[in-house]
Amino acid sequence: MDRPVSDPDLPQAAAGVGVTAWLAAVSAAGGAATLIATDRVTGPAVAALVVAAGWAVAAYTAHRADRRPLAWWSAVLAAGHAAVAVVPLLIPVLLAAGLCLGLALPDGSLHARWRRLAALAGVVGAAIWAFLLSGAGDQPGTGTTVVVAAACGAFALAAAGQRSRSGEAGGRRIVQWVAAGAVLAGAVATVLLTLMAVLEIPADPIAWVVGAGVLLPAGLALGVAPGSAPAGPAALVESLVVAGLAVFVVAVYLVVVVGLGRMPVDSEREVLVSSMAATLVVAVLAIPVRARLAAAASAAVGRGTGGSTEFASFGARMSRAVPMDELLLQLAESLRMTIAPAGAQVWIGDDGVLERTVAVPDRGPARLELGEHERIVVGRARSGGSRWMSVWLPDMLADHVARHGVDAPVRAVPVAHLGELLGLLLVQRGAGADAFTDEDERALVELARQLGLALHNVALDSALQASLAELRRRNAELQASRTRIVKAADESRRAIERNLHDGAQQHLVALAVKIGLARAVLTADPEQLPALLDQLRGEAQAAIGAVRELAHGIYPPLLRERGLGEALRTAAVRSPLRCAVWVDLPGRFPRDVETCVYFCCLEAIQNAGKHAGSDAEILVRVTTSDGRLRFAVSDDGAGFDPGHGGSGHGFVNMRDRLGAVGGELEIVSAPGAGATISGTIPVPATATPPA
Repeated sequence: MDRPVSDPDLPQAAAGVGVTAWLAAVSAAGGAATLIATDRVTGPAVAALVVAAGWAVAAYTAHRADRRPLAWWSAVLAAGHAAVAVVPLLIPVLLAAGLCLGLALPDGSLHARWRRLAALAGVVGAAIWAFLLSGAGDQPGTGTTVVVAAACGAFALAAAGQRSRSGEAGGRRIVQWVAAGAVLAGAVATVLLTLMAVLEIPADPIAWVVGAGVLLPAGLALGVAPGSAPAGPAALVESLVVAGLAVFVVAVYLVVVVGLGRMPVDSEREVLVSSMAATLVVAVLAIPVRARLAAAASAAVGRGTGGSTEFASFGARMSRAVPMDELLLQLAESLRMTIAPAGAQVWIGDDGVLERTVAVPDRGPARLELGEHERIVVGRARSGGSRWMSVWLPDMLADHVARHGVDAPVRAVPVAHLGELLGLLLVQRGAGADAFTDEDERALVELARQLGLALHNVALDSALQASLAELRRRNAELQASRTRIVKAADESRRAIERNLHDGAQQHLVALAVKIGLARAVLTADPEQLPALLDQLRGEAQAAIGAVRELAHGIYPPLLRERGLGEALRTAAVRSPLRCAVWVDLPGRFPRDVETCVYFCCLEAIQNAGKHAGSDAEILVRVTTSDGRLRFAVSDDGAGFDPGHGGSGHGFVNMRDRLGAVGGELEIVSAPGAGATISGTIPVPATATPPA
């Protein structure tokens, strides 16, 4: 039995498809060339000797690269081509040797029993065919040779494809190089035969067709050479593109000829016109045809169009403002179709916590936490393979090994911006697949750089949107507070008017009336004047007291003269609950700041007196730190729910006062757990006396 297919998704399997068919076809063409008329034997014979020399070079290269089974097969084919150049009757033996090589690629051995039986059947059949030809004294016909070669190639086609899928990476590269040589040789043969059929040049193309077969041993030699072996996928893609373009040009010329209705060989003018028309068509269609050929060949070989195209398209899609989730999904799908057939994952996060955002195929959510040191090292790395991941990302590597095996290539590429780790790109290949090349790594690193910039821009955009939302909220609050301030100012003026009317004005009116009465008493009854003057003195003192109380409500004189500490302690004395005041300030602050803190604390004390309960105690603390003046009014009373009780008129007034000086209010309370009303105001670093 053959070795099991360890990587069924490996697209490089297509590299081995057709290699044996082309090998058999070219070998059959070399043999068939010797069957041409006796006056055309020298050219094909020389070409066969050239191909034999090529197989000899391939044998030497394979032997030096420690690929001895391939060296033996190459030597057999070299001897076969040399023998056919002298004895055309040995063509069946050469076809059998080519069939055996196709069954043995890429390691040169016939592991499976059915492969050995197929090779044995080919050798026996070739021997019988050669014996029959020698007995009849005849040479194999061209048609028969082509049919047998096609049958051998079709049979070896499936074997080469199966072996290519299940073989190791080095073997696949050999198959890819041989396939590249076969494709180019087939393209050369197609062009030459077409030219001969249409224009009758060259007059004898058989020697050229046989000589093109030297590309097969050349491909084998390059495939086993360590320096050039990794370029097998690229060589196969380019050979498919070149062959496709050659066939395209030939097809265009034939279509133009058929379109003209006859062969343009009798008139130079007809040849010129048809050539110009064909050239025009090729010039118009060459670039799009080549692009489609490159894409199709890359998909067939499994090499993809390369990461450079991928990150370029990523940048273009990013510029079109595609949603980031959709963009990441497209990125993962593209990576899997190009350089990561076993899977691609995108991890996103910050502060060392990464989450699997996208995975193709889908893997579900996952979370990865990195320490401070790991985050710095990973963020500064260019990319890492399995060994690097075993040190810095062991959990991620363990998951990959559990799903794909120890020998499955994997690459982790950090996504960072300005040294800050924003995510990871994880690309995976199946067991036995080709390792990631330098070109793949460069493409992935560039792609990660583009993604890091995109994620950074998304973060900036999110921060900008949050800032705009906060500005809108603050603007709405500012407009509302301005409206409330205007209303409060109007209400304050009306309150002052009422207080003056109901308090000081009444005392002054009574005082004026009694002064008029004193004048009358002075004339009528002077003895009652002292008592009346005492009453006038009392009324004047009452008016003074009413005016003083009104002035205290506008701006307490004690706050202006002695500062927050004395003013708050005096206010605490008037509180219905026990109230302690602790003020630790380095000096005085601007008047608007001290006024704001005083009235906020006074409002909080009054609220506690109303709602905290008769047994509650109040603590007022005023301090400064970090360039901010802080106050807090706490009680151990009944408490309340800030969600329902934090929007009262008193709290609105406090927020408005603090907002006017750039401060903030915080309410912390719960039913049965007391309440703390605190606020902060930015202040100068050094306290100064108020202006």
